[in-house]
Amino acid sequence: MRRMSTIVCSLAVTAAALSAQTTMKSIPAPADVKAPPTDAAKTKSGLASKVLKAGSGKEHPKSDDLVTVQYSGWTTDGKMFDSSVGGAPVTFPLDRVIPGWTEGLQLMVAGETRRFWIPEPLAYGGRRDPRGMLVFDVDLISFVPSPTKAPADVKGAPSSAKRTATGLAYQVLAPGKGTRHPRATDQVTVHYSGWTTDGKLFDSSVTRGAPLTFALNGVIAGWTEGLQLMVEGEKTRFWIPEALAYKGQSDPKGMLVFDVELIKIN
Repeated sequence: MRRMSTIVCSLAVTAAALSAQTTMKSIPAPADVKAPPTDAAKTKSGLASKVLKAGSGKEHPKSDDLVTVQYSGWTTDGKMFDSSVGGAPVTFPLDRVIPGWTEGLQLMVAGETRRFWIPEPLAYGGRRDPRGMLVFDVDLISFVPSPTKAPADVKGAPSSAKRTATGLAYQVLAPGKGTRHPRATDQVTVHYSGWTTDGKLFDSSVTRGAPLTFALNGVIAGWTEGLQLMVEGEKTRFWIPEALAYKGQSDPKGMLVFDVELIKIN
């Protein structure tokens, strides 16, 4: 693999499309699945919700943040049509799902579990199944700013960045643990986002919700060199000159900027 895959961020406007499981754990429908109870909070849009478990934070996700959740969804006749429970939590950009989720999760804080009654106009709009009002129990595990927002220093490395003899510039954003560095022949698992210097996001494992594992000697030279400077758990920003990227032979051309989190040296 000479280069990372092109970003795929075509999440459907449906929470159901978020689940990659072939089988779902059956979760009984809540007793109030037919309609929101009188003590449910309601917004101007018609969204109703009720806190099932209070969270621990004070901050709320923004509309384009990346959120990580566990959830289950039912139709009003009590039929469960989707659930992540029993599998890994799901991560997605909050502005890529149905409007009821985009609005509703902005009311939550990390650690909170909330039940939503989402009217059809805020769900699938009657354009596809399941139709009608949908009911979701959502546990907001965490959220982070969207990687679609380019860093402020995307145009060029700041004076505080370190530079290698090859022209690679880098700056540690979050320290890691341990002293072990990967070798060029190792396989590594990472999360990353990459931008061109005009601030355009062209690839991201974070928006896809799945880290990438690859051989370190099978990617662009700037990655092969740069990741050998890192330790597990570290997050680093790299400014990779064209000669260490795609060498002008394919898009994206020019210097590339990557935020990389080294999750594991395999």
